[in-house]
Amino acid sequence: MEKIYLSDSGPKVSPAVYGFYRWNEEDLSQYKMERIIDLCLGLGINTFDHADIYGGYKCEEMFGEIIKSKRIKREDIVLFTKCGINLPHPSRPEIRIKYYDTSKQHILKSVENSLRNLRTDYIDIFLLNQLDPLSDLEETAIALHKLRESGKVKNIGVVNFSVFQHQLLSSYLRIPIVTNHIELNLLNTSAFDNGQIDYIKQKYMRPLATAPLAEGQIANSIDKTPLLIRRKLEDLAPKYNAHIESIAVAWIVKLGALPLIGTTDEQRIKNISLAFDLDLDRQDWYELYEASRGSL
Repeated sequence: MEKIYLSDSGPKVSPAVYGFYRWNEEDLSQYKMERIIDLCLGLGINTFDHADIYGGYKCEEMFGEIIKSKRIKREDIVLFTKCGINLPHPSRPEIRIKYYDTSKQHILKSVENSLRNLRTDYIDIFLLNQLDPLSDLEETAIALHKLRESGKVKNIGVVNFSVFQHQLLSSYLRIPIVTNHIELNLLNTSAFDNGQIDYIKQKYMRPLATAPLAEGQIANSIDKTPLLIRRKLEDLAPKYNAHIESIAVAWIVKLGALPLIGTTDEQRIKNISLAFDLDLDRQDWYELYEASRGSL
């Protein structure tokens, strides 16, 4: 895959990104993670998305062990990580309830922990995972500027920010926000209706589409709308000589979005990567869009 700019401010990333957001503690084995990383790199996916909470707060550390082993070179990959959501877990007895924290103190502490866990001196893109309404945004911005100036963080992004939240944080920053992770797939097109897609494009960014295959529902759900979409995808499969999942992701790619892969199913990862070989006809794209809205 040819690397592309995530925004007009950079950086360059692979057109698909692999994220560990669906990994839980049962998924955590170094062998499995190495297989997924090797598969992604073989497909041209060199960009990996982490967060402090993924895999019961263990994914970053395991990935860092792989970097330490020198099986992959740090300079050959692009690393995202994020903080903001705190989840109860046996390793975090002080956390009683899921809550958000984007305070200056929490951000700085989280970045230091991520750098240590990932065995790296810098994070290519650091993201705020949701926006904490209790945080002093001036202090939040100071923390982000400090991290950028220190070189520990190269770029800033956000996750699931509404248009107003995006605008609010931007008003405090002197540095650009380079991405917003949003859920976008044929079963969730709310980003068209709430303005997220339009605002992201206005800011010359590419949206990162989480759950590009709706966590397998497009292929497997027997509910009315997924069935309608699946029938349309199956109708199109002979025309494009492609798997229905590849066509579903090509629908996202046509928008200029980057699919954020979360599955551990190796064939599904391959299906997503093959989406970049497809160029959907405009009318086919709109027929799928109508199907997603239950209109066909």
